[in-house]
Amino acid sequence: MKKLFAILAGSALSVAAFAQNNAQEAAAAAAAAIAGTPQAEVPAPKPNYWTRSLMTNISFGQNSYWNWAKGGNNNVSLNATIDGSADYAKDKVVWKNHMLLKYGFLYSEDKPIYQKNIDQMLLESTLGYKATPTLSYSAKFTFLNQFTNGYTYKAPSVEEPTKKDWKDARELKSGFLSPGIVTLGLGVDWVPNNWLTVNFAPLTGGFTIVSEKELGLWGENLRKNYGMALKKEYEDVDVKEAAVHPEYYRGARFEFGAQLTVGAKVKINDNFEASTKFIGFSNYLKNPQNIRVYWDNTLSWKLAKYFALTMNTNLIYDDTILIVDIDHPNGHKAVQFFEGLLFGFTYTFSSKK
Repeated sequence: MKKLFAILAGSALSVAAFAQNNAQEAAAAAAAAIAGTPQAEVPAPKPNYWTRSLMTNISFGQNSYWNWAKGGNNNVSLNATIDGSADYAKDKVVWKNHMLLKYGFLYSEDKPIYQKNIDQMLLESTLGYKATPTLSYSAKFTFLNQFTNGYTYKAPSVEEPTKKDWKDARELKSGFLSPGIVTLGLGVDWVPNNWLTVNFAPLTGGFTIVSEKELGLWGENLRKNYGMALKKEYEDVDVKEAAVHPEYYRGARFEFGAQLTVGAKVKINDNFEASTKFIGFSNYLKNPQNIRVYWDNTLSWKLAKYFALTMNTNLIYDDTILIVDIDHPNGHKAVQFFEGLLFGFTYTFSSKK
């Protein structure tokens, strides 16, 4: 019996060993077959050479008075801002685009008409070829303009003026392409870090345009006030006569000079952001020592996820522009300055590489 059990046990072990060897060989063969099967290739993601950002802001203001001893006029205001950029970078080619649009109006109980309180349009496009990691040869296009007519609102000379009386009394100060400034400059672009850009274009040509050829109310001649020259056939006309004929003046003035543009955007912390844009232009053809200045600043304080307190300032100096007021009926050169403090809804769309 013992011999029989020994024979049976040996036979069982032999069968088990044989089965195990066959299983291992089958598993190895299956693995080899799987490894030899062609694998589907996953396509590599396409490179993204663009970086985009778009900030939108809508701000609302309102004042209301009821039995207010100190006096005051009920008013409401609405302002909108769009600040966008689209930048392309591949190898040594760099293309940067910037758009800044601002528009707003207010309605006051004492003047039953809508009044524009901010109107700004800035478009920039810079194409560059890198000479070093921070310096590029560049061609820069700049366009400055506004959307609609701007007025100075003078009190009508009649008692209890109507809406029409207020419209008839307002004085035209600006309009679409009145003025408009277009420049194209060749130079260098310096970008030492991700928050500062400096562009210097010593070869910059462009036009200042005043398309408005009608005489504004109160005798305003926009073409004269914005430094347009008389047309050749009217150069000998008396100055006082020419002043009341905008059609005697050219609608555009060519300029050639140097332009410096400095842009910076700094995020101080999660709640504070500051940005600035400075453009200075010197006209080689006339009074190059008189620098035309455009300087825009924005400081934003984020109070909640989608709400912010924003302060904007805009400074302009252009010696070709004459500012007309009561003390200077014939116009005078002066610094132009705007400041606004607004609370409103802010949201930023952005894309990263």
